[in-house]
Amino acid sequence: MRVTQLFTKTSKSVPGDEVSKNAQLLIQAGFIHKEMAGVYDYLPLGRAVLNNVVQIIREEMDAIGGNEISLTALQQKDAWEASGRWDDSVMDVWFKTKLANGSDLGLAPTHEEPLTKLMKSFINSYKDLPVYPYQFQIKFRNELRSKSGLMRGREFWMKDLYSFSRNQQEHDAFYEKISVAYANIFDRLGLGESTYKTFASGGSFAKYSHEFQTISPVGEDTIYVHEGKRIAINEEVYNDEVLADLGIAKDDLVQKSGVEVGNIFTLGTKFSDALDLTFTDEDGSSKKVIMGSYGIGPSRLVGLIAEHFADDKGLVWPENVAPAKVYLVSIGNEDAIAHADALYDELTAKGITVLYDDRDVRPGQKFADSELMGIPHRVTVSDRHLAENQYEYTERTSGETNMLTRDELLAKLS
Repeated sequence: MRVTQLFTKTSKSVPGDEVSKNAQLLIQAGFIHKEMAGVYDYLPLGRAVLNNVVQIIREEMDAIGGNEISLTALQQKDAWEASGRWDDSVMDVWFKTKLANGSDLGLAPTHEEPLTKLMKSFINSYKDLPVYPYQFQIKFRNELRSKSGLMRGREFWMKDLYSFSRNQQEHDAFYEKISVAYANIFDRLGLGESTYKTFASGGSFAKYSHEFQTISPVGEDTIYVHEGKRIAINEEVYNDEVLADLGIAKDDLVQKSGVEVGNIFTLGTKFSDALDLTFTDEDGSSKKVIMGSYGIGPSRLVGLIAEHFADDKGLVWPENVAPAKVYLVSIGNEDAIAHADALYDELTAKGITVLYDDRDVRPGQKFADSELMGIPHRVTVSDRHLAENQYEYTERTSGETNMLTRDELLAKLS
């Protein structure tokens, strides 16, 4: 994309109504627009980052047998009344409204109930199991606090996968498989080194559930990290029994602040009991389906990555999620512009994503915007450098600049 084709603009000023660094930088760089507290629009570059995060998650879910679907946000109350979660005193984050005929509706904060109800049309026999439907969808939660930018929203993107299994053994095998898939996701997003599988409360169906917590000074959760084993314990279950279960001594743990970026839960038969989801087993008996729930917030990850890697110049995107791989700058006369145009076409033809700053503005403004936007590689084409048959290449992470020949540049970017 050419910068002259973008309707968005960068800003030098920090938005006065934002306290979180991720929202400040993303708004300044023209990636998002704030509608209200906890509600943001994704502009072209922000949407590109979100799409890249979603695609990484999608690839890992498909690799373990996931079936992508899309469920409705509007919810009738019957399935939720069956589970007891329509009641605001049980689940207090509902946004509710009414149809013109007076019927009650809610905007889904999660999807266990409606998907369990839907699966009654498709699960009848043991031959229909296991199945692993998942979706990417905007969720709605009436959060009391929404001051963390994209990391805590009232309207946010969620990947939620639900497992439907014949028995506990089959469920447990998938639970471990998706745990590995989550670790792969965070590695690919550049967060693997700072993200820990964290033991948390398992509710009434398992001794533990597991969160994936990324260490961050802005984290709202307190966790206790064992660096050697690459695991952590959430403060809510931090006690001697848990330490004994994990074979860990208190002295081996370090207290940290974490941001929850994913979670995996065993649900047992809670929802299949409530909504009567059964199957006929091989021996002819009727049994309840064993379920699990597995969430990751792509929009929360965009906010966390923005905050996690930023420096004093702006955003610093990992290459896997950046809206473009290269920020191309043209400086100088018509010859430099023609060379930059040709390089843009050549890189694009090779499948290298390029944001081409073809504006008629000062070079300093182009360089400042490239740093604010956080594109991993900057290439500058100028009449002065062309006279020496070279291009100026700058890496965003290190700030290191080198002069490269055309062949060296193509090799670097490929």
